[in-house]
Amino acid sequence: MERHLKLNLVKLRKSVAGFSLNPKLTDSDSAPTLSFQLSSPFQLTSLTPTTVFLRFPSVSFGKIKMDISITGNDGKNKICIDNLIAARKSLKLSLEKSKILGLALEKAGPRLEEINQRLPSLEAAVRPIRADKDALAAVGGHINRAVGPAAAVLKVFDAVHGLEKSLLSDPRNDLPGYLSVLKRLEEALRFLGDNCGLAIQWLEDIVEYLEDNRVADGRYLSNLKTSLNGLRELQNDGERIHLDGGLLDAALDKLENEFRRLLTDHSVPLPMSSPSLGEQACIAPSPLPVTVIQKLQAILGRLIANNRLEKCITIYIEVRSSNVRASLKALDLDYLEISVSEFNDVQSIEGYIAQWGKHLEFAVKHLFEAEFKLCNDVFERIGLDVWMGCFAKIAAQAGILAFLQFGKTITESKKEPLKLLKLLDIFASLNKLRLDFNRLFGGAACVEIQNLTRDLIKSVIDGAAEIFWEIFIQIELQRQIPPPKDGSIPKLVCFITEYCNKLLGDEYRPILTQVIVIHQSWKHKKFQEMNLVNEVLKIIKAVDLNLETWVKAYGDGSLSCLFAMNSHWHLYKHLKGTKIGELMGDAWLKEHEQYKEYYAAIFLRESWGKLPGHLSREGLILFSGGRATARDLVKKRLKTFNEAFDDMYKKQSGWVISERDLREKTCQLVVQTILPVYRSYMQTYGPLVEQDASSSKYAKYTVQGLEQMLLSLFQPRRERYGSFKGRPTGSKFDNGVDLRRTASAVV
Repeated sequence: MERHLKLNLVKLRKSVAGFSLNPKLTDSDSAPTLSFQLSSPFQLTSLTPTTVFLRFPSVSFGKIKMDISITGNDGKNKICIDNLIAARKSLKLSLEKSKILGLALEKAGPRLEEINQRLPSLEAAVRPIRADKDALAAVGGHINRAVGPAAAVLKVFDAVHGLEKSLLSDPRNDLPGYLSVLKRLEEALRFLGDNCGLAIQWLEDIVEYLEDNRVADGRYLSNLKTSLNGLRELQNDGERIHLDGGLLDAALDKLENEFRRLLTDHSVPLPMSSPSLGEQACIAPSPLPVTVIQKLQAILGRLIANNRLEKCITIYIEVRSSNVRASLKALDLDYLEISVSEFNDVQSIEGYIAQWGKHLEFAVKHLFEAEFKLCNDVFERIGLDVWMGCFAKIAAQAGILAFLQFGKTITESKKEPLKLLKLLDIFASLNKLRLDFNRLFGGAACVEIQNLTRDLIKSVIDGAAEIFWEIFIQIELQRQIPPPKDGSIPKLVCFITEYCNKLLGDEYRPILTQVIVIHQSWKHKKFQEMNLVNEVLKIIKAVDLNLETWVKAYGDGSLSCLFAMNSHWHLYKHLKGTKIGELMGDAWLKEHEQYKEYYAAIFLRESWGKLPGHLSREGLILFSGGRATARDLVKKRLKTFNEAFDDMYKKQSGWVISERDLREKTCQLVVQTILPVYRSYMQTYGPLVEQDASSSKYAKYTVQGLEQMLLSLFQPRRERYGSFKGRPTGSKFDNGVDLRRTASAVV
């Protein structure tokens, strides 16, 4: 029986996978006890062996003693059968119990497998029990010191996310409050930035301690080290977005938008009227209210603290330069884009040059002055270099460079006398704004404006000086050119007299003197105002000499006299009472007046004064016998007069007296020379020929008709002669000769 039971236990041992069943059968007084010792394949260093006890009913499996009394075969058989029946029942019961035990062990298999899976974690949990006693005693302090900074960081991190709602709202509703919350966020992020690394270092130290002293499971430590490495990488890459999820950048973007909105809403183009700007009484005040400037400064403070200054400057330049351009748009400044190839000469854009000076003054004294002040107000706390650089970019983008480039374009046009006055106008405008330019554009940031301004001034001075010194040379060259065929005043004389008067006038004299002084100083030469006067007087004397030469160039004496009369009267009339007239002196002026009278008398005597002689009364005796003879003489003399008159009128009808007063006076003298004689002659002898059939051949002109013809003489042709303001746009005078001696010639 015992053997059979042991065989069954061996089978049970094999049926439980992964466990060793060590059965042991013991006897007791009450019942036999079968014990199983389970040996796990895992090393259970902290657990005692697990023992499963199975207790069977009271059946003795010890040595079976059977006492058989020999009282007879029947008695023996009976006892034997009873014992066998009892043994059979006992074995049957044991088999049933074994079957029950097998079923119980079969059910215990999954439970044992679960226990087996939980054993590693249980082993890790109780591993500190196996660690060194000192390490276990110290680990608590290490953990507390590491967890403290980490907990503080997490607390601040939670506070950061608590600010999200406020920072994602619109700053315009409460800008001071918004900036205060943003400052708290910056402080929190600085704390996180300063302490996250420290917290990570503490955690790394405690992990290293746990690992060195083997007081934690290796897999747990491995996972913890992976997490800490990830945190360290995020902390080392410098991306602040990992700390706040991009909240600070979003808040700063909103502040930038508010900065732009404040500027845009309060940047209104300066109202102005064109074409006349009038006298500007004062410099424009700051274009933004103080409260707006304070808000802009507050926003700048937070943006600068977060390295957003460049973006702010870009926004500021964009908004303010656009506002200045809008202010200038009303002035119609399209002419600033004109090129040298788009105009023939300076006169054709003379009006633009006059506008340029007024527009530039307005832009500098009102628009750029205001922007200069505003840049200082908004960016003064940041530094001079910043706000000066900001202003320089606004000025450049708003149009100051276009103003300067237009002036440069004028200097590059072809040289002509009128250009000198326009260059002096440009210099006067720039000189008037010199102090403003130095103050507004004197900083290092305005180097481009400074260079262009310097180049413009140099070009203006060089061009003006070159034209001025060239005038005298050009007048001398004109001396070799024939005078006008109609006896009129040469354009050169008309132009130079008025031109020199302007040069020595109160408007241009100080400017021209300053220009020549500067130009000569570049050559290390001295020049005084009296030198300018002498040079202009030399020009006038050269013109006077030209006139004398031209008077002698005519082949017709009458035309020569007419030309001399014209020229001398022009000089007298247009220089009397002027600066040049004062400088030349009264004697010089009186001399020209006398020359005019002299040549006028010769002109009349040598031309129209000869006609009355054809109406002689000699031999005309009106008596009955000599009437026919007298008629023939009258016809002959009238015919001679008419022919002489027609020839004279035809020849002089193409001659011109430019000055109206001289023309009218000369015509009256001609009328007074001819008409009284003709009237008296026709009254006396006219009836002799009027009765003749061919009277129209001899009484060709009535007195009134003759007078009208004479009064219509010497009229200037329309637009034939120009003045300083109204001459043709070409580079030739009226005699058709090109005065451009070289590429650098004046005319």
